[in-house]
Amino acid sequence: MINDSPLERVKSNIVVEFENSNQANIIYEAILLEFETAPDFRSSMTLKLDESNILIDIDAEDSTSFRASVNSAIKWIKLALEINNLTN
Repeated sequence: MINDSPLERVKSNIVVEFENSNQANIIYEAILLEFETAPDFRSSMTLKLDESNILIDIDAEDSTSFRASVNSAIKWIKLALEINNLTN
């Protein structure tokens, strides 16, 4: 935890909506390994597939590690979408 911060933990549940369940499944499968192997020194992320949505749960010790986790998740999803669009 950052010294002198009243913040104890930062938790968030993020829902990423896709056009359909097929697209959500393709992106989920493409990024799952990134989530499973991401370093988790100060935060943890879990990924779930729910029909045409990907659910991301983040639990971080501080705002800095929370922001880093959100940025990583966005980067991985964006990259997977770009690659998927290139192949279609």
